[in-house]
Amino acid sequence: MLLPSILRTVVPLLAGWALTVLTGLGLHADSTAVAGGVTIAVAAAYYLAFRILERIGEKISVPWLATLAGLLLGYARPPRYEPTDDVGALIRASRQ
Repeated sequence: MLLPSILRTVVPLLAGWALTVLTGLGLHADSTAVAGGVTIAVAAAYYLAFRILERIGEKISVPWLATLAGLLLGYARPPRYEPTDDVGALIRASRQ
């Protein structure tokens, strides 16, 4: 499924933007490029923190922790990809 991958990309970006805007982070950036860079950095930190928390929940067998971290990334479970060299099969699988 392509949807989990999209959600797990978009949700951290939106969270990074929201955290940057709502907290102000004490930055006074007049440049849109600087503000965009800060947003990307916050989003990356957000994703990394909750992805690590999700992995910890999986490793120590605490399913509610992994599920909560996954939900905060936009989808309760990490996407599972099947190994294949057939590009056509990958495209067909992404459309399901």
